[in-house]
Amino acid sequence: MYLEIITPDEILFEGEISSITVPGKSGSFQILKNHAPIVSSLKTGTVLVKGEFHEKRMNEKFNFINNNSFEIKVLSGTIEMSNNKITLLSEL
Repeated sequence: MYLEIITPDEILFEGEISSITVPGKSGSFQILKNHAPIVSSLKTGTVLVKGEFHEKRMNEKFNFINNNSFEIKVLSGTIEMSNNKITLLSEL
């Protein structure tokens, strides 16, 4: 599935991922391929993204864990999933 992470200042990430775990207002939840359409508010916390990544191409705002995952801290935001496309709008 495809993910875009967008802040008020820039697009931080665009690319294919295998899963994302986010700090929803009602609790943390994970989105996998073919998830039902969803729109949710996010609270302050950590977003965990899994897929195949290369550290050299990662934004410095990400905590690169390994070639399979990275984290980013968010203050608030929203996430939308539809047709295997995820848009995460957030303030860092």
